[in-house]
Amino acid sequence: QVQLVESGGGLVQPGGSLNLSCTGSNFKLDYYAIAWFRQAPGREREGLACISGADGKTYGVGSTKGRFTISRDNEKNTVYLQMNSLKPEDTAIYYCAADPLCGIWPGYAMEYWGKGTLVTVSS
Repeated sequence: QVQLVESGGGLVQPGGSLNLSCTGSNFKLDYYAIAWFRQAPGREREGLACISGADGKTYGVGSTKGRFTISRDNEKNTVYLQMNSLKPEDTAIYYCAADPLCGIWPGYAMEYWGKGTLVTVSS
């Protein structure tokens, strides 16, 4: 059973940074694309970024493109989301997900999901 665990969330002031981690069990980064999503109360789940398992290609979409950067460390079997210049509207639960494809486009559902980590941006 594929298991993903997010960590690194917490309280941060506007303009600050956080680095989220997604660590996998029973999966290989070379086999899976790993994506980050977020969901705030009353809002739909939003795809943020993805890193391909085939060639390491990265994709960033939406309002966080340019501020959030996805990366991976194969030795640690971990994918990261570096979040810079955080804004109050970034407050949400952040999830990582795994799938053969980078499914951050509308209509695609990635296969495996973590339970999420809460990020709160407030002064």
